[in-house]
This record gives sequence, structure tokens and C-alpha cells, in this order.
Amino acid sequence: MPFGPVKQADFINAVVGVLTQMPLEDFFAALQQLETELGRARRHERWGPREIDLDLLVYGRESRDSESRRLPHPGIPERDFVLYPLRDVAADLYIPGLGRVRELAERVPDRGVQRLA
Repeated sequence: MPFGPVKQADFINAVVGVLTQMPLEDFFAALQQLETELGRARRHERWGPREIDLDLLVYGRESRDSESRRLPHPGIPERDFVLYPLRDVAADLYIPGLGRVRELAERVPDRGVQRLA
């Protein structure tokens, strides 16, 4: 499924819900460490192919807009490949400043998302 200006192969996208008491910065650092352990190089072409990409979509009711961290993730409202699996995990989740996942997913056209068996 194409997304962004860089041509790449289809990819698998998944969403997980996590309950944690870790501070935001520690949790984010743990995600980055996991990416590194799974083979992700820090330098890559924006929206280009990569082995692994762990995005922090929402962290409670946290809202941030800094160079290093944007929460909720700014791509949520237009990405079917994010919203559709997120709806399966937490349809009633309220995303600060955006609305409920179920409502957001209903507004985004399906560009070929396929559920894996």
C-alpha cells in the first residue's frame, strides 16, 4: 500500500494497547531501544522502507507539540492503516484534540487495508 512520497513495498501494520506506569520519556526511549534491537538504523529516508517502525500514537491524555515529540501522533486522522487496527483494539478511545477512534475511522477511506488471518 503506498503512503507518502517514497515508493515502497506493502507492509504489515499492527496496533497494541499498553498499560504502563512508565514516564512518557522512559517509555519512548524503550520503544526506540526495541527498534534498534530489531535492526532499525536511525538514519532512513522519511516515509521510506525500514525493517521496523514503532510509533507512539497516544499516551493517555498527553498532548505535546515539540520538535522531538508530537502527541497524539499527527498522522492518525488520515491513515486507514493506523485507524482500522486501532479501532479493533480501542474503538472508544478518545484521542485528545481529534475525537474517538471509531468516528475517525469512519471518515477515512479504505485504500486497500487487508486484515491478515
